[in-house]
Amino acid sequence: MAIHKAVIPAAGLGTRFLPATKSTPKEMLPVVDKPAIQYVVEEAVAAHLNDVLFITGRSKRTLADHFDAQPELEAALEAKGDLDRLALVRESTELADVHFVRQGKPKGLGHAVLCAKHHVGDQAFAVLLGDDLIDARDPLLPAMLALQERTGGSVIALLEVEPETIHLYGCAAVEPIPGGDDADQVRVTALVEKPDAADAPSNLAIIGRYVLNPAVFAVLEETPPGRGGEIQLTDALATLATMPADEGGGVYGVVFRGRRYDTGDRLDYLKAVVKIAADREDLGPDFREWLAEYVPSLKA
Repeated sequence: MAIHKAVIPAAGLGTRFLPATKSTPKEMLPVVDKPAIQYVVEEAVAAHLNDVLFITGRSKRTLADHFDAQPELEAALEAKGDLDRLALVRESTELADVHFVRQGKPKGLGHAVLCAKHHVGDQAFAVLLGDDLIDARDPLLPAMLALQERTGGSVIALLEVEPETIHLYGCAAVEPIPGGDDADQVRVTALVEKPDAADAPSNLAIIGRYVLNPAVFAVLEETPPGRGGEIQLTDALATLATMPADEGGGVYGVVFRGRRYDTGDRLDYLKAVVKIAADREDLGPDFREWLAEYVPSLKA
């Protein structure tokens, strides 16, 4: 069965961006002229994941508003003949079949995924985290979806990072897939959440894209709180990696070597905005020219 459902956890408080996120969800912070979350939904739709479930919390109403119709605004733009902006406003409304579920209490990523159980049912599904933006020119999800359909297990996205930064991520121990012909597709043998550098089994960090076998729900229901007192998706995946394939077990990885933008903290968010703006056809030429003049004037 083709995978067509995507789950986007969006219940976090966004404390690293206070006070901007006091009343505005961090997912709605603009990256140039679109909220970060729209890039994520566009990525899902490009991979033919047209059924999108947001896992939200309190103070996230503007998320739903963004993907809903705005009749008054649309009528005003149409009356002015501003058809270009009208198309931009309608674009987010028409992107996908969008649904929302409340998480209630923020009990971790694993709990957020578990909240999708009744919507997803017994189908494999994708999970996309809003802090990771994947450049549309370097698609990641299609390879992950194909690997899941071929193996029947769960698939995670992996990124090579500097060993001294591995403590910021979940980390995977891997081995080649028997009979596989792509070195960037691996079998995961173990997972550790935010290990110390000395204890990390590799420098392969888990980034915010997953394609999961629905067996993950039963595992999550039995997964106790882990690091930080939260239910960790990494812990559930570690269990799945030890389970037999006929029970929905097996975890695989796709090592991503394309362009990724981290919007998870303030400095990386600023870098993402600059990189994306510099690559835009409409803004890029003037923006790059200004950067070329401005950057040499800065003192380290």
